[in-house]
Amino acid sequence: MRILVVGKQGQVATELAAQLPRAGHEFITLARPEFDLERPQSVGRVVADYKPDAIINAAAYTAVDRAEDEPVVANAINGIALGVLGQAAAGIPVIHYSTDYVFDGTKDSPYSETDPTNPIGAYGASKLLGEQKLLEANPRSVVLRTSWVCSPHGNNFVKTMLRLGRDRPEVSVVRDQQGAPTFADDLARAAITLLPRLVAAPEADPGFGIFHYSGEPDTNWHDFAFMIFAGAAQRGQRPPALRAINSDQYPTKAKRPANSRLDCSKIERIHGLARPDWEAALARTLEQLLPAGA
Repeated sequence: MRILVVGKQGQVATELAAQLPRAGHEFITLARPEFDLERPQSVGRVVADYKPDAIINAAAYTAVDRAEDEPVVANAINGIALGVLGQAAAGIPVIHYSTDYVFDGTKDSPYSETDPTNPIGAYGASKLLGEQKLLEANPRSVVLRTSWVCSPHGNNFVKTMLRLGRDRPEVSVVRDQQGAPTFADDLARAAITLLPRLVAAPEADPGFGIFHYSGEPDTNWHDFAFMIFAGAAQRGQRPPALRAINSDQYPTKAKRPANSRLDCSKIERIHGLARPDWEAALARTLEQLLPAGA
């Protein structure tokens, strides 16, 4: 198939570029300036010229704290632009990555796709707007809500912990925020797995809509950091002392959901995709970042 990937530099876009050819697909990755979601004419022109069988949107405004000062920019990129993309697709299937931040985190169990959304920050609000705009413009779309994205690429929690572990004798990490790491290679693989059904399916197919997909098992940031440092120690990096703190001891401009756990049973039931093992994915990532003997 011919796949148009929106985004070039991000964690998931990088993995899509690696995996799509191995799956036998032709693809093109596009970003600004040639593909600018804030310029509808450029989007429509590229889609018409390339004639993709499907579109995967891996581009986003991801600066959670900065979004509090730039809500208009966040809404333009994460929200309004998704309506533009959906309209340009004109019925071509679109897979779009969204976030656990569309929820407020007050539920005491994992969130399902039917739970009420209530973002507590500008970033989450912008991503929720994008979900709504995309599905309104193109019902042949899939929204994949995920959490705590990590990989060997870009900026993420794993790389931050490794850097802090090298630079500091002690690292403090919050323990009262629950969720699950999800690695970019698993997110890319999930989208590629969905492609054949989505391309062949009619608009009303249950394979379209909103789905949750995150790593397994659920954990918290402190315990995730512990696993990162343990894996790094096995590869020769001296671990720091790790101290558990509460969120109020680490204030940030944007409030984070205390509960980011996602119920992923729907995507397994409809698409046969089980939650990926993030501990195995972490080992793969550490092997790339801290190769043996390096």
